[in-house]
Amino acid sequence: MPFYPPKAGTASIIRSEHLAMLMMDKTDLFCFSPTGGTAEVGRTFADAMADVVEFVDLCRNETVSNPGDGVAVFAAPVFAGRLPPVAAERIRSIDGHGRIAISLVVYGTRAYDDALLELNDILAERGFTVIASGAFIAEHSIVRSVGSGRPDGRDADDIVGFAGKVLAKIGRGDSTVPSVPGNRPYRPDFVASSHPTTSNGCTLCGRCAKVCPVGAITVTDEKVVTDERTCFMCMACVKACPERVRNLPAPVMDAMTAKLGPLASVRRPNETFLRRQRPYPAPASPGPWTHPASRASSRSSGSRGAGSAPPTDSP
Repeated sequence: MPFYPPKAGTASIIRSEHLAMLMMDKTDLFCFSPTGGTAEVGRTFADAMADVVEFVDLCRNETVSNPGDGVAVFAAPVFAGRLPPVAAERIRSIDGHGRIAISLVVYGTRAYDDALLELNDILAERGFTVIASGAFIAEHSIVRSVGSGRPDGRDADDIVGFAGKVLAKIGRGDSTVPSVPGNRPYRPDFVASSHPTTSNGCTLCGRCAKVCPVGAITVTDEKVVTDERTCFMCMACVKACPERVRNLPAPVMDAMTAKLGPLASVRRPNETFLRRQRPYPAPASPGPWTHPASRASSRSSGSRGAGSAPPTDSP
């Protein structure tokens, strides 16, 4: 899968002298990013953290060539308030052995719901110590008018600024685990209701099959076949198609645009978490504990209780 580097001229390549003094020699960036938005956020952050970044492409199910014991950065997309199951599965295959980790989720403006909490739970389960977390915005992978152009220069400033705070925390020897929004049990897994199809004009180049993270696409001498049981609507094939003839069926696109289109005018702020919050009282009625920030996000977005939503990331 191709890597989409940060946009030239953003703050990701403008490092202050103070930040440069704090930077580490090397970090590993574990990234699941079918369409590039998550990779752009993750790389911008990792480049501000270390002189050398080993990019581990979880879409290709890569492993680290020389893991060591340094800081690990994990970046994953949000699909309907959760991690894509295939991303969660691949992250679960990585052993932490006590390594410090930073977790990042990237979403397409609607809400990240339980995804960041889920990522942190998986990393803790695998033996990582998560000392900082962030939720960042990228262009929506399906309705691209939502979050259009993000991450942009303002986002890069946020990302690089967050990296500086994380480096300062590491420099102080502070390994406290931050509190992040989310619920346990998590909201239901996203289940794809459709899959991209190929229209007239396809040259059978095979690019779609090459970038599919789960091998759901087969290209023959006559046509492109998609295994609908395996496809999870990550949109990697749509982004990669050079002829622009790969897309979701028109009725599905129309429904998603109608649902998410109003968010095109919303500029959701990025959120970062470095400190453990004071415990909050449990709700009076039985039900999952909810972080106050998650409640506020849910009220503003109307995401909770709305049923299964389409993927909300630009992975």
